[in-house]
Amino acid sequence: MTIRIAMWSGPRNISTAMMRSFENRDDCAVSDEPFYAAYLAASGSVHPMQEEVLASQPNDWRDVVKELLGPAPRAIWYQKHMTHHMLPQFGRDWIARMRNAFLIRAPEDVLASYLQKRGEASLMDIGFVQQRELFEQEADRLGHAPPVVEGVDVLTDPRGTLTKLCNALDIPFSEKMLAWPAGRRESDGVWAPAWYDAVEKSTGFAKPDGRTPPKLSDDLQRIADEARPHYERLATFKI
Repeated sequence: MTIRIAMWSGPRNISTAMMRSFENRDDCAVSDEPFYAAYLAASGSVHPMQEEVLASQPNDWRDVVKELLGPAPRAIWYQKHMTHHMLPQFGRDWIARMRNAFLIRAPEDVLASYLQKRGEASLMDIGFVQQRELFEQEADRLGHAPPVVEGVDVLTDPRGTLTKLCNALDIPFSEKMLAWPAGRRESDGVWAPAWYDAVEKSTGFAKPDGRTPPKLSDDLQRIADEARPHYERLATFKI
């Protein structure tokens, strides 16, 4: 039986490092943001390497779902999903076929990092509203909260936090999740040159740097304030 894990994160979290961690297992294959091209095609949003992304993946969400529910490459299939890619017109029934987990980060930290890669941001760009919608959908289906992990907890205690996550997903923890070779992967999206410079240099989870994020502009702080209730709702259920 294939175990399909959908990890739901907003941008500028440790989502790619988490993908590295799972891919380093002997029993796991990964998919990198499979709805990215479909999101760009349907939303009209403009991102770095736009044409390359659109050419690299299916542009119709239905085709993406067929692939995600199709033959699996390994016993465990870890799928890194961005919550803001799930536009309202994209079907979500398929999510019930996954073991879903949620990766969170404080909105102020997300925005400070996001603005280093793109010059502007909106509440919808950073995915907190969509992440809560997906969380509530899955909690309603299960009758209890699905697993939630915070990026800083993984960085602070990788072994402990990942062990809890694996237990919640009903898979064994592997020591191989704690370190990986530096460099790019064939599994990385074509957008890696625009976004993955730090993770390509990494060989494991770096300790939090402890720095206070830079002060946000008034407009960005308003976005962070709007996102915070959604973040705090999920943070209540951290493992």
